[in-house]
This record gives sequence, structure tokens and C-alpha cells, in this order.
Amino acid sequence: MCFRAPKRSGLMAVSIGAQEMRVGPPAAGLLKQPPTGRPRVAVLLPLPFPGPFDYAAPPDLPAPPLQPGDIVTVPLGRRTETGVVWDPERNLPPEFTPPPMKSVADGRLKPVIARLDQPPLPASLRRFVDWVAAYTLSPPGLVLAMALRTGTAAQAAPALGWAVADPPPGLRDTPARRRVLDIAAHDGPLTAAELARRAGVGTSVVRGLADAGALRGVTMTPRPAFVRPDPDHCPPALDGEQAESARALRALAAEGGFSVTLLEGVTGSGKTEIYMEAIAACLARGKQVMVLLPEIALSSQWTGRFARRFGAEPALWHSDLGPRLRRVTWHAVADGTARVVVGARSALFLPFAELGLIIVDEEHETAFKQEDGVTYHARDMAVVRARMDRAPVVLVSATPSLETLANVGAGRYRHLVLTARHGGATMPEVRTIDMRAHPPERGLFLSPVLTEAIRQAIGRGEQGMLFLNRRGYAPLTLCRTCGHRLQCPNCTAWLVEHRARQILTCHHCGYQEATPPACPECHAESSLTPIGPGVERITEEARATFPDARILVMASDTLPGPAATADAVARIARREIDLVIGTQIVAKGWHFPHLTLVGVVDADLGLGGGDLRAAERTVQLLHQVAGRAGRAEAPGTVLLQSYTPDHPVMLALVSGDFESFMRQEAEQRRPGFWPPFGRLAALIVSADTPEAADATARALGQAAPRGDSLQVLGPAPAPLAILRGRHRRRLLLRTRREVAVQPLLRQWLDRVTPERGARIDIDIDPVSFL
Repeated sequence: MCFRAPKRSGLMAVSIGAQEMRVGPPAAGLLKQPPTGRPRVAVLLPLPFPGPFDYAAPPDLPAPPLQPGDIVTVPLGRRTETGVVWDPERNLPPEFTPPPMKSVADGRLKPVIARLDQPPLPASLRRFVDWVAAYTLSPPGLVLAMALRTGTAAQAAPALGWAVADPPPGLRDTPARRRVLDIAAHDGPLTAAELARRAGVGTSVVRGLADAGALRGVTMTPRPAFVRPDPDHCPPALDGEQAESARALRALAAEGGFSVTLLEGVTGSGKTEIYMEAIAACLARGKQVMVLLPEIALSSQWTGRFARRFGAEPALWHSDLGPRLRRVTWHAVADGTARVVVGARSALFLPFAELGLIIVDEEHETAFKQEDGVTYHARDMAVVRARMDRAPVVLVSATPSLETLANVGAGRYRHLVLTARHGGATMPEVRTIDMRAHPPERGLFLSPVLTEAIRQAIGRGEQGMLFLNRRGYAPLTLCRTCGHRLQCPNCTAWLVEHRARQILTCHHCGYQEATPPACPECHAESSLTPIGPGVERITEEARATFPDARILVMASDTLPGPAATADAVARIARREIDLVIGTQIVAKGWHFPHLTLVGVVDADLGLGGGDLRAAERTVQLLHQVAGRAGRAEAPGTVLLQSYTPDHPVMLALVSGDFESFMRQEAEQRRPGFWPPFGRLAALIVSADTPEAADATARALGQAAPRGDSLQVLGPAPAPLAILRGRHRRRLLLRTRREVAVQPLLRQWLDRVTPERGARIDIDIDPVSFL
């Protein structure tokens, strides 16, 4: 076996982020026949190899012959692996094409063992796997592993049911047997368990009738795993801007073909109802739909709205699904019986048979960036997947990312804007509380202005919300006696106190320890003091301030999954809760009709540090939080506790002028060619020892590419200089928009050999700079 070299072919343009990239057309799909010997078959394995291996097609394989996309088993060393027959021509842009691999003689090729009875991977998904691997400089097998996840497991065997047979002579008649035979004659075939349940008898009665020949076994046709949504089930009543935008999206979905549209609308403007009309038009064409959500917690309320509109629930795809349901869903997507799939970013790699529309809800969310393993941005890769499948993609947000707005400004993306809330509801009034003029009492964190507003809202029978994007009780614990700070032993991060569980934990690596009774440094007892607030500490203060209020905490620590989140949202909707206290999970697209007051405990949080996107992210997050306040006839109020009320972010939130703020952000980034007007790629060196990390980082710095259109920053210690016990250094490559970074990075890495125990990770278009 050998690695195959990809070949080049015609390309077409696609814009992601603010970059113009090229995508190859469909490959010919033919296996290569050498002049002599057996046909060569390229097989990509879900392992970190730089390309597919060549195998020989087995001569005794049942018809039809192997084709690209077939899932096969092959030998690899002394073990057997599952892989996918790959395309001879991989159709990558020239700047993405890795160097060719060596070939071997036909006689040394090992044969494919078998073809599995599984749906083949579609050509568009295979091209997508290649494209993501080439763009992110990841081994294509690791990308394939995301597409094959649980898909190669066999479906469950069809169930055996029982139907009535000709009654044998001399059959003993009993009331129990008569009930079983009557139900089997009327409703059969049914499984033995279901037949016994309906007849109110034990399964032994069913087995006795089968043994006597009164029931015959029948292979039951499996029912579809998912009910087909009805596009005409319950269409909404839309008017004005909503109706106009819905008509535009329905037309795009009905026509098909690749396009990108930004649906921008203020919170509560009906964006979900509008893009569901595009889903309806796509379903009417007989096509499938993929909907990406940034948080799985959102799926509970979203699926309820979907079911009301279409009379059926969508298929879900996320990490909390059990293995059996994942397998069933994967196959239902592949055979087309799952018509709408809503899921996390990994849904991008499902084998859609007839993908006709992609929706990316809350497209600005950084949760769409995959940070571990293959690093990719699901929003940008959704645009590429839509191009591969020649389908429209709709990006949805109340606060679009600067990258998406740049594409709109350049004419690459269409733009639909909703300026008013649905049903005549007004936008909330946003005000800042100057914490210098209205400070909280000593040891507390809520300004008297905010506590009085909450008291009045609860007194009117309305609901309030307190937002703080910080989990736990306190972000830092120190000793009053010696000043020692409790730090994670594996990371350069402080341990966060979770008082309810009496533990200290690291939110980066998961390390936990019991809260010590004394300082581990000076051993002074009762000297450890929490510094700063987390949501647990705010909850403690709120319970003391509002002793009669019914309080609910919404954080990832208290809501472990979608079911718990759905229950919490239902309790809020039933008005069983007076005050919601939460982290960023409450900022998502929830609909709380009776919530009229939102208080942001620390509006300045997130503005510090050297993050390029700090201001943009803070505006987006707080605008989303503010959007939870007020619906229908109940106007909303948002109070921002801030020590810098004159900061441009605070001024933009108070004025509601998101457009001017983003224009100012763009003008600040443009001169230095920062995204979206330039390109970034991060190289993260990690090693077991600081010496190995420093040596590898220095070697990278010395071998760094040079040129007028690019700049290399670093090496320097990462903000998290130690993470999970590994020492980390960073370098950042910055270029103009028109420069492809992949060939630069490939040549750069070829000139450096990492120290023993060191690893170099690449992050194209980084979002996090930790």
C-alpha cells in the first residue's frame, strides 16, 4: 500500500469569513486502472495519516465494483481498519495541495478485505472532508473520523413479528389465547412483547401459540425513525418586514443553488419563524435541511417551535445522544428519511443524501469554533458545505460578526434586515448604572439602583434576570494571612470556588480538589477569602436581599443537559420563577414573555486583555442578554452595572446603534490588516518541559517566513502558559487578505523539527488567543 498524491483541477470561488477561497468541482469518481495488474483503490482511513492509502481491488468482490464513497475494511499492519474508498482526483485549490507521496509496485499492494453493507459517503461530503483538511492543515483522516462517527456500525436487525396462521386442528382454546389471536388478526403483525401487552397476557402465551402453529413469524418492516415534517402544517401570520423577508428566503430555498444570505434582525423580530419558511420551501422541494445551533441547550425550545410549525420534531445531532440514537440518526440522514437535522457544529459532517438548505443560527457565536482536534469554524465551513452541495445557506443573528458584515459590504452575501420586534413589541430601554456614583454596600456586588429595580419588578408580578458570565462562587481564593493564591497545578489559572459542592476547580482542565480548611502555604486556619463574584455568590446575595423571591440559577453547572434546560425554561414560562440568575446560557435565543428586567452585574467583564475581538464580543453578548427583556405588551428595561459608562461598548448598547459601533470597529482594524481585512494563523507550541517548548518556539521564530505582505509575531508565552500540564508558546502569522496562508505554513513547518515531546498545533483564523 502507498499514499496517493492529490491532483489539481478546475475551481470555483467561495467566501468564508472575509476570505475568497476556491472549491473544486465534483471528481470523476472512477478508480484508477494501472497498465497491468489489479485496479488500485484509494482508501482514506479515519486516522492521522497525510492522505489515503492505495489498495488492490479484490478479484472476488460481489458486483458492483468498488466506487468512491464505499465503506470498506482493509488491512493495516497486523490489524483491520474501516475506511472509505476515496476519489482519485481530490480537486483541491493549488495552494492547498500537499506534496505528492511515493507510490509502490502493483505486486506489493494489499487487497481490500470487504465492502460493508453501509450507505456510501456522498461525493459532496468527500470533497468537503478534503477541503476542511486542506484548509485547516489537518490530516484528512481526522476529518473523516468526524464524518464516520458511529456510521459504520450496522443497523439493528429487523424485528420479528407474529401474524395469525391457519388454526391447527385440536388447538386448545382459552380466553387468553382468543384475545391474542383476535389482536394479531386485527392489528398484526406485532412483536411478541407488544402482542402480549395489548392482550394482557404473558409472552409465554404468545410463544405457546407460535409453537402450536397458530401464529406465524413475519419480518416486520421497520418504521421510519423520524416523522416527515409537513411544510403546510401551521404557517405563521407574518406581515411587513417579516413577510417580505420570508418571501425572499422562500424564493431562495425553492430555487436552490448556492447563495449566502445574512438575516439580521433585532431580538424578538421573528427571525426563527422567518427562516422556518425557508425550511418549508426546501421541504416542499423534497430536499433535506441542516440547522446549526451554537448551544445544545437551545435545542429544547427550538424543537418545540419547530414541532408547532411542521407537526413533527426534527432529528437531533449532538454529543449527548446515546450510541444507538446516533447510529439511527446517521443512517436516517444518509437514506434521506431524516428531513431536518438540528444540531451542533459536528452536524456539518453528516452524510446528507439531498441537502438543500443550511441555517446557521446566532452566526456570530464563538461556540461555533472547534478548538480541540481539527480546529475549524462551523459558520465558515457551513458556507463551504453549502457550496459543495449547491445549496443556499442563511446566516442568522441580531448582532452579526464583523466578518459576515464585511462580506455583505463587499457584495458577496445578500442581506435581509428586520428593524422591529414582531407583534408591535418595543425594544427594551437600556441604561448604565455608574458604579462609581452608585456603589454596592461593602462586601456586596449589586448596586442599590439595581436591587430596587428588581424589587419593583417582582412586586408587579413580573420576572427579573441577573447576568454574570462567570461560573462558581468566586474566581479567585487567597489567604488573608500570607497572600497565597490557590492555583491549578496543571494550568496557569486560578482555582474557582464552587461553594455549594465545597470544591475548587479549574475550568480549563477540569482539576478538582476539596476546599481546604487552612491555607496550604502558611497553614493559617479560616484565612481563605473569596475574591470577586461568580453566579453562586450573586445568588447568595440575591437570596438575602429578596428572601421571598423564587430564584433559579441557569449555568452549565446547574443545567447538565438539554432536558434540565428544557425543564428550567418551562418553569420560567409557567411563572414559577421570579428571578433568574445565569451565565451566558441565558443570553441565547430564549423567549421569556413575562421577563421585563435584566441586570448585568459586571458589564465591563470581557473588555480587558489583549483580545482583538473583545469589544465586538462584549457588545454581541450583552445585546443578546438585553434582548431577553420585554415582549408583547410588557416593555423591558436593561441595567448595566459599569465602572466605565463612557466606553464605546456601553454607549453603543445604550443607544442601540449597533451599526455605527461595528463601522468604528472595522475602521480600527483596517489599517493594520486585522481580520476581516487580513488573515491570521496561530502556531501553538506545547511540550512536557519549558525547555522543549522554548527551543521549538525559537526554531519556529528563526525559520519564520519573511515578506512585505506578512508579519510574524512571537514567539511568546501563551496567556495560558501551562495548560493540562503542558508548557505553551504562541506565534501569530498575519498577512493581507489576498495571501493564502496554507502554503506559507506548510513550507514553514517543513523547515522545523520539534523537540522531543513537543507538538505544534495550527489554528487558521483563530478566535481565541489563550
